[in-house]
Amino acid sequence: MGGGRRLMLREVQLAPSLPLQEDFVYHWKAITHYYIETSDDKAPVTDTNIPSHLDQMLGILLQEEREREFGVTGPCMEYLLHHKILETLYTLGKADCPPGMRQQVLVFYTKLLGRIQQPLLPHINVHRPVQKLIRLCGEVLATPTENEEIQFLCIVCAKLKQNPYLVNFFLENKLKSLASKGTPDVISEDTSKGQGQDSLSTDTGQSCQPEELSGATGLEHTELDDEPPHQLDDLSTSLDNLTVTSLPEATVIRPNQDYNLVNSLLNLTRSPDGRIAVKACEGLMLLVSLPEPAAARCLTQSTCLCELLTDRLASLYKALPQSVDPLDIETVEAINWGLDSYSHKEDASAFPGKRALISFLSWFDYCDQLIKEAQKTAAVALAKAVHERFFIGVMEPQLMQTSEMGILTSTALLHRIVRQVTSDVLLQEMVFFILGEQREPETLAEISRHPLRHRLIEHCDHISDEISIMTLRMFEHLLQKPNEHILYNLVLRNLEERNYTEYKPVCPEDKDVVENGLIAGAVDLEEDPLFTDISPDNTLSNQEWLSSSPPATPDHPKNDGKTEVHKIVNSFLCLVPDEAKSSYHVEGTGYDTYLRDAHRQFRDYCAICLRWEWPGSPKALEKCNLEATFFEGHFLKVLFDRMGRILDQPYDVNLQVTSVLSRLSLFPHPHIHEYLLDPYVNLASGCRSLFSVIVRVVGDLMVRIQRIQDFTPKLLLVRKRLLGLEPEGPVIDHITLLEGVIVLEEFCKELAAIAFVKYHASSTP
Repeated sequence: MGGGRRLMLREVQLAPSLPLQEDFVYHWKAITHYYIETSDDKAPVTDTNIPSHLDQMLGILLQEEREREFGVTGPCMEYLLHHKILETLYTLGKADCPPGMRQQVLVFYTKLLGRIQQPLLPHINVHRPVQKLIRLCGEVLATPTENEEIQFLCIVCAKLKQNPYLVNFFLENKLKSLASKGTPDVISEDTSKGQGQDSLSTDTGQSCQPEELSGATGLEHTELDDEPPHQLDDLSTSLDNLTVTSLPEATVIRPNQDYNLVNSLLNLTRSPDGRIAVKACEGLMLLVSLPEPAAARCLTQSTCLCELLTDRLASLYKALPQSVDPLDIETVEAINWGLDSYSHKEDASAFPGKRALISFLSWFDYCDQLIKEAQKTAAVALAKAVHERFFIGVMEPQLMQTSEMGILTSTALLHRIVRQVTSDVLLQEMVFFILGEQREPETLAEISRHPLRHRLIEHCDHISDEISIMTLRMFEHLLQKPNEHILYNLVLRNLEERNYTEYKPVCPEDKDVVENGLIAGAVDLEEDPLFTDISPDNTLSNQEWLSSSPPATPDHPKNDGKTEVHKIVNSFLCLVPDEAKSSYHVEGTGYDTYLRDAHRQFRDYCAICLRWEWPGSPKALEKCNLEATFFEGHFLKVLFDRMGRILDQPYDVNLQVTSVLSRLSLFPHPHIHEYLLDPYVNLASGCRSLFSVIVRVVGDLMVRIQRIQDFTPKLLLVRKRLLGLEPEGPVIDHITLLEGVIVLEEFCKELAAIAFVKYHASSTP
């Protein structure tokens, strides 16, 4: 061994100034002579001049390229390609002889591919050994060469990103295709170990024809015609005797070996070194975005990518504690998959399970971003895998359980990922998972057709207020997602035929009424027995509205059935009787604050719904099937039921119920506007609307007010306590009812503001 090192050192020192090709061949022969002359292959490669010779070879190739026109291959590169030097280096790296040689080979390949400008990968004597070297990467986790492995894989990915068609060189499985034809010349890794020179020319899953084997070392007779025959025999024997240790592979199973670049990256995503894992994830992100259909198909059908994404999601989800505070799940900082670093010792806000939660949310973010970047067919396949293997396989049983603590934790996690998802394709699968794909009108008999949807909507009215609030919050955020199916499935499909209305053709004698701003047959609230105590001070006059509203046209109601906006706004503002109002005693709680919020929110909702091409006016009643039995749908049924109990429910529940209803009323669809925001719509027999539900609540309230002594002062005190203007004191009787009245008053102001903003938007050109 020592003699070999001294010889190599002497050769480097005495190397004459030769033309580039001779210099290149000189350095390559210096490397091959090491294997002929060494008797000790246990010393590390850094004790030899092999790294120096490889650097010199690379430098010569770079110099040669600089001195030539782009695209012209020089004699040194021709030599490297023709004599299959990369094949030989692969074999030496695979054997890791001398120790550390694999690292040197990986560095050489990486620099060669990264620095040479001309396209190398299309050459069979480049992409074939590159493919073989790829297979060595990630075989064993936490090896000393992991850093070099990931650098090599990432440079290959970068080259494929620059020229996506090159990926086709990395998809073919020759072993499988030849073996199926019964070709006897196919040599696998297992059968090649004892076959002398064959071990140089074959890899796992590649085949070499016999005539190729003689040149696989890159040391054919033409390049060594000045060498004595016994040296050739010695070199052949030395290379034959290289020990290729079969290391235990990482546990990711490779089903077809068609896309080894993906398989190696998948293995390295499991590296204990976070930096290596992130680089592997970045490499996969590049590969899934390649536009080649064949690569996308192979990626999803012949690799473990789908399994890796979903299995890791499942294992990280299952690693979460059975019980996590929903507030912790909601408030844990935003997760970026590339920055999944967390130190429990440095975290002042640590809680049990935080590390596990961050890991899960980080990996979910990676899946989301990967699908967002992926080629279209690959994105759909990956998202469907997440749906089937994770949403249905892992999350659904947790959401369907009966344990209240389990329901709460799993719903909080669902809420979190609903908020977090950004990929349209993954969002679509998540929506189908939660709501199902049904689009026909609901019937009471088939209310549980999609069991998870049914269960989640039922949880909005759960005996546990925490579960109710969390599920309502999940639906509220779901409604803000840019997906048309969400609102259609929950609400719109049941309003399509407008069969909540009773059609009354306009008679000539009704003309005056219509022109005064009322729909024919509608009841003016000021004549309703429930509202006989409304004082003129509580209403806004027509003149006041004219000063702030768009100019009303006399024929406006006749054309599209809209009730004049001042009538609608006054209807909502006057719903709560005077003695049940308390906001006018407290500054900053006026109707104008709701106008500002409604304007901003409505603009945001319009932006979301713009591409859904909703109609600007309701479907003509003459074309509607008004005879069909109307059912508002399970979702609105539960919301209306809860709204009807607003005087008997906890304050936090009421806030969440009214928040979801106000979100729904903001959508710019004419049927939603009519059903939720028009008090004057002619309801068909047995139907209820949001306004009719509130009217019944107010009727109940007016009866109950009479039984409570000092109702108004108590109401004002409760409001001030809720606003923090008064310190907490003795418990007040009927606190639930009083808080419910305050929520009701604020909700009516909010609906009035939404109605006005929507009218203004539709009237403005």
